[in-house]
Amino acid sequence: MTLAFLIYHYFPHGGQQRDFLRIARDCVTRGHHVRVFTLRWEAPLPPEGDGMEVTVLPLKALSRHTLYRRFSQAVQKHLAERPVDCVVGFTRMPGLDVYFGADNCYAEKVKRHRPALYRLTPRYRHFINDERAVFGENSDTRILLLSELQRSGYLRHYPDAAERITLLPPGLDRERKPPADAAAQRRRLRHSLGLSEDDLLILQIGSGYHTKGVDRSLRAIASLPEPRRQSLRYVLVGRGRIGSVSRLARRLGIEEQCLFCGPQENVMPFLCGADMMLHPARTESAGYTLLEGLINGLPLLTSAECGYASHVEQAGAGQVCPAPFRQEDLDRLLECMVESPGQLRQWSDSGLLYGHSADLYRMPQVAADSIEQVAGESGP
Repeated sequence: MTLAFLIYHYFPHGGQQRDFLRIARDCVTRGHHVRVFTLRWEAPLPPEGDGMEVTVLPLKALSRHTLYRRFSQAVQKHLAERPVDCVVGFTRMPGLDVYFGADNCYAEKVKRHRPALYRLTPRYRHFINDERAVFGENSDTRILLLSELQRSGYLRHYPDAAERITLLPPGLDRERKPPADAAAQRRRLRHSLGLSEDDLLILQIGSGYHTKGVDRSLRAIASLPEPRRQSLRYVLVGRGRIGSVSRLARRLGIEEQCLFCGPQENVMPFLCGADMMLHPARTESAGYTLLEGLINGLPLLTSAECGYASHVEQAGAGQVCPAPFRQEDLDRLLECMVESPGQLRQWSDSGLLYGHSADLYRMPQVAADSIEQVAGESGP
């Protein structure tokens, strides 16, 4: 079969992007041809004959919603000229047979975080109409979601979509499991950072620093007692505006305790070298980085707004800052964790055990099963 995969922007370090590529590769492995349509592709293009064909649409617009509308229209024109068996969207738009939901509900976000006048803007009308095209009562799009938190948010606004939703298991890459040389990688990383074994390395991984709550993390670290702050290092890995978080760290007086590494091709040395993970995101439909930390034995401190925070609780592998978020709650939980080395070891052991026993790796295969089913139902 020939499948169309639609994604606005591909780059190697995003969670949505990794999911997209792994599902596409699984479909190719099954013998299908995948035609990708995107606005930006920040990676080498697949070689000819690879089974995956990438079309970058060179569109421009003054606003993002106008650009996305033009993208949707251009894709529909391409597909009218060269039809496919199934259209899979990694973003919400009209005309999808399958939607892979990496994002939380837009209607819920607007209700919680936007003033009433926002609903009068062209931007709102575009995004709410695209969401209704997928979740509304007149749609028959099959919907693949990542977490129960995400599902409940959508169903508060689109209850009729319940029968079309499939909740996927996580899709961790098995290469993120602890490597055989984990101890050596830990020693090398800590040596490169000038840390002794007694120093505490707190890791945060994520692209989009505001959404991931990096400012929350920095304020929590700044709230720690001075002696404890001096014996720790906060390391941030991921794509974002380093200048803004560097300025905040400087204002908080913790610049010497912070290392902002930007995006990294290989995060395994950081997972091996850290002592705990901090991830107080403002919104997170899933949060693969939580599971990556968990299966590598990192005690976790995260926020209830993360879809995979439920796995932290099920595993008994750390603490979840309750909703609605309060900075003082995060400050208190972080201090309790860093002052409890025995409890940190227990959380670490629980995460390692959970990584061996829980269903954390099958998402691409289950997603591809659903795509094949929908393509078969729509075929001749």
